[in-house]
Amino acid sequence: MPTTLHLPAILAKLADAKALESDGNTVGEVVADVAVRFPALGQRLRDANGQPYPFVTFYLNDEDIRFKGGFAATVRSGDEVTVVPAIAGG
Repeated sequence: MPTTLHLPAILAKLADAKALESDGNTVGEVVADVAVRFPALGQRLRDANGQPYPFVTFYLNDEDIRFKGGFAATVRSGDEVTVVPAIAGG
């Protein structure tokens, strides 16, 4: 069973899906796989160096990956990664 990447509505339209299945051993590999399949989405998930943007938070099974090693956080089959972009307003 692969890892599931959950997308917010603003990003889901770039992949025509709210959730994508992906294989990888780390969150970074999962994101990289999705970025290859959906280049427009990939540009919104990570910078040109393949690192997460500071304004996009990734959760691995409800835990912020910044406290689990960032994109190096290990994923297992059946894990869920949720993308939460920063929202600004006034």
